[in-house]
Amino acid sequence: MNQIDRRSLLQAGGALVVSFCLPLPSSTAKPVSGPKSVSPDRVDGFLAITRDGRITVYSGKVDLGTGVRTALTQIVAEELDVPMSHVSLVEGDTALTPDQGVTSGSFSIQNGGMQLRRAAATARRALLRRAAARLRQDISTLSIHDGVITSRGGNRLPIGGVVDGTTLALAVAKDVRQKSPDAYTIVGKAVPRLDIPDKVDGRFTFMQDFKLPDMLHGRVVRPSGFGATLLSYEESSVADIPGLVKVVRINNFLGVVAKSEWSAIKAAQQLAVTWSKWEGLPDQSRIWQHVRSTAVVRDDVTSRIGDSHSALESTPHKLAATYEFAIHTHGSIGPSCAVATFADGKLTCWTASQATHDLRKQLAATLAIPDADVRCIYVEGAGCYGRNGHEDAAADAALLSRAVGKPVRVQWMRADEHGWDPKGPPTLLDMRAGIDKVGGVAAWESELYVPDGTAGFVKLVGSELAGLDSLGKLSPGGVLNDLAVPYVFPNVTTTAHRLASTPLRPAWIRSPGRLQNTFANESFLDEIAAATDTDPLDIRLRHLTDDRGKELLERLAKLSKWRERPRSDRGADIVTGRGLAYVKYELVRTYVGAVAEVEINRKTGQLAVKRFYVAHDCGQIINPDGLRNQIEGCIVQTVSRTLKEQVTFDRSMVTSLDWASYPILTFPEIPEVVIDLIDRTEEVPWGGGEPACAVVPSAIAGAVFEATGARLRSVPFTPAKVLAELGTKLINR
Repeated sequence: MNQIDRRSLLQAGGALVVSFCLPLPSSTAKPVSGPKSVSPDRVDGFLAITRDGRITVYSGKVDLGTGVRTALTQIVAEELDVPMSHVSLVEGDTALTPDQGVTSGSFSIQNGGMQLRRAAATARRALLRRAAARLRQDISTLSIHDGVITSRGGNRLPIGGVVDGTTLALAVAKDVRQKSPDAYTIVGKAVPRLDIPDKVDGRFTFMQDFKLPDMLHGRVVRPSGFGATLLSYEESSVADIPGLVKVVRINNFLGVVAKSEWSAIKAAQQLAVTWSKWEGLPDQSRIWQHVRSTAVVRDDVTSRIGDSHSALESTPHKLAATYEFAIHTHGSIGPSCAVATFADGKLTCWTASQATHDLRKQLAATLAIPDADVRCIYVEGAGCYGRNGHEDAAADAALLSRAVGKPVRVQWMRADEHGWDPKGPPTLLDMRAGIDKVGGVAAWESELYVPDGTAGFVKLVGSELAGLDSLGKLSPGGVLNDLAVPYVFPNVTTTAHRLASTPLRPAWIRSPGRLQNTFANESFLDEIAAATDTDPLDIRLRHLTDDRGKELLERLAKLSKWRERPRSDRGADIVTGRGLAYVKYELVRTYVGAVAEVEINRKTGQLAVKRFYVAHDCGQIINPDGLRNQIEGCIVQTVSRTLKEQVTFDRSMVTSLDWASYPILTFPEIPEVVIDLIDRTEEVPWGGGEPACAVVPSAIAGAVFEATGARLRSVPFTPAKVLAELGTKLINR
């Protein structure tokens, strides 16, 4: 049988046309009659039950494409003993949902889900009490199954039948008895994600699909440099654009609004603008010298055990190494988008923000109106895995809508997304260790150089260009966790140098700080292992006192056949190796161990990750299928960040504005991921959206060392860097 490839088919047929239609609602929020509580301390802040037994969950945590919508539905359905089909979620609507904090840090289940579980358990108790009173039965004789309350005598009462306006108007009981894991029928089961069918069939409404009646389209004309000022523009240069509504200038914020998206795009491209020259960025080739020389705001000593300085000075064998982690962009496949309408002094914004309640405050500050006059409604967009451009697009839309008095949709272009989203900052770590006479680690020191406030709130770029306040009472924060190590050494000092500035606007990106810190910690421990002729697994087990961590590493060793692994022939052109890494995330939750299996072409420097073995313990597992999805996503995305990703810039602005200049991992390069899930049903559930990221770079670096003897200490591990380290290794032989 002759086979025909896609290219030949298209050439023969002339064209391949695929089309479909999306039904687009005017709002994703469910109607509520009368004022609704949004208090995180009240059951009716989280739950509503209708007469027909349908349950609406109001979640401040949102699904960023991670599948948390399914897991939260499982939690509530389990606790109330109703079918999952009877539960629907409203997410991130500031008028309807409690403020449960930013959807980040792998806290959606650990914090947000457990709030919902307590609210549902409190509601269950209230429903049973009402049913007991109505049926004149002792509450101990009642049970709920499939949404029906049943007594031992056979009386049946649907849960909707005992609900009135006051049933759920009560405080969430922090000590309420929750369902025993032994009785679970939904939690812990592999439930397919609820959103996938509509996404596959083209019925799902993403933020980019969302429309309002009489909606206009906006685009922002970006400055030629981050600090450039607007000198002039010629409105006559776009007079011929059909449907152009207005050119909007607010200080250095310059935008266009038109009746169609294409007209807005053309107007933004065609508008004649003059910007001042600005070249305030450092020379990228000297980025690490720049980081090291940046003024320090403060030093945070994050751990201090014993006297590491004296111990280090007295040891006979000293090791030191520096690790670098490049600037990364979020690289969302779908550029950021938002729709805003400003009318009668009030703003409503539809956004894919991971922090709608905080965005509400930022937009209120920008427009100088009360928080109560701003409503932000979450609509799922492209996954962000950190603070990308979603919030900035919302600010753009809000400013343009206020200027024209109609709803405005702003869709960023690829150059906007790569050029103007806030970045994961450059991170530099210096490591030192002292080895005693018998090969033990007598002293451990580390110093981290990172911009201050990289995990706090980020100023909105549109608001800043307009010269408007975008933080209000919000303030920046910082990442410190995981700089300290999970291992027991007699003398330890870890210090974070908080820098006054960073070349590009900083923000958190998946596993912020923990990824960079763990890369240095685990890689340096591997260097100590090599210096003391110790197996990477054995040195970790030797210095761990946490039995749960030890069990995880032993299971990882069995899963990967670590102790039986073949040794690499370092003289071949194509060499293979394995590397191992471990983390207890933030030193207080999710345990992850990983083994990377890599292949290196010694002639070209090409590095390929073929397989990852992962042992994962996040306590009680809500949805094992969803958790596996998250772990696989962590591995794939972080392999991409480790091997390929790096923001480039000149003295004025970012230059890696497309996928050619900012490459990411392609489908043929994706490694196989083998996972061992450790389900501890009696423990609290922890997060799975970030922790597995943290072990990826060091596991790959360890595998490269095993294969070649070369140490990779600078992310990304590009072919040029691999060749350079291989050359250094040959010279030092």
